[in-house]
Amino acid sequence: MKHLTILVPDGENNLSSIVGAYKIFSRANLHRKERGKKEVFKIELAGLSGEVDFYGGLFTAKPHKHISRIRNTDLVIVPSLNHNYLKSLKANRELIDWIALQYRQGAQIASICTGAYLLAEAGLLDGRSCSTHWLAADQFRQRYPKVNLQADRLITDEKGIYTNGGAYSFLNLVLYLVEKYYDRETAIFCSKVFQVEMDRESQSTFIIFSGQRTHGDELVKKAQAYIEKRVDEKISIEALASKLAVGRRNFDRRFIKATGNTPTEYAQRVKVEAAKRSFETSRKTVNEIMYEVGYADLKAFREVFRRITGLSPLDYRSRYNKESLG
Repeated sequence: MKHLTILVPDGENNLSSIVGAYKIFSRANLHRKERGKKEVFKIELAGLSGEVDFYGGLFTAKPHKHISRIRNTDLVIVPSLNHNYLKSLKANRELIDWIALQYRQGAQIASICTGAYLLAEAGLLDGRSCSTHWLAADQFRQRYPKVNLQADRLITDEKGIYTNGGAYSFLNLVLYLVEKYYDRETAIFCSKVFQVEMDRESQSTFIIFSGQRTHGDELVKKAQAYIEKRVDEKISIEALASKLAVGRRNFDRRFIKATGNTPTEYAQRVKVEAAKRSFETSRKTVNEIMYEVGYADLKAFREVFRRITGLSPLDYRSRYNKESLG
């Protein structure tokens, strides 16, 4: 039997991702037993403290073991952290070192949402792809520039390390791992029992783009402000660079370093975010909204919208505009 460790970090973290992972893996084990097969995992919660409070003491988790008592494990689940990531990192240095040690010894590691901060702090994500919650993406990208952050991805799977987008999409990561360690039939069974859609690949539909502002490049901030104030215009990036008295190549380089997007990608995201708000709140046609955000070519607008959101404009409106359902 393999060993599964679900971590309970000290400080602020998310109880739902701990409980959810525990329940689904436990149900997968039970399903195996009911079919006359052996359980796949011995499941244990482990942490640094004998008791961890959640939400101001409203809930409490009591890990089975201190991490020092687990010398070897096969799979580690790192739960989501709450919003004070730096405080959590300081409180869990021993846990971070333990995660790195387990990976070196052959364990596979799966982080849920902002649990990716613990993996990145351990150096396990340098030069690798990773996802995390889209709200944490800017700060994560600034702190860990060596990590190939793909905030639109729901799940990444690379060299025994799995990461997940965010919030309750961790259920999709758990199902993904159940299929990997058990079988497809067990994953489908758990999907039906817990009523979680399988095979989701993107969190693009849920991203609210608000612009990256955590960098210190004032020239790029001016460019961002210029782009955001001209949503209805077709912006020439060449002209914008000239207006800011900087060469195009240098402008692109600085913009990418500061925001993670090229200037063109940034402008597209700003326009699509404005279009999304219109689709959510108005009865305007696709053409009307397209013109409002500076596009004149319907095909180009649809392609950009789908690439960024994962949905066509019509599909997006039908999903998020209540009036469109009437």
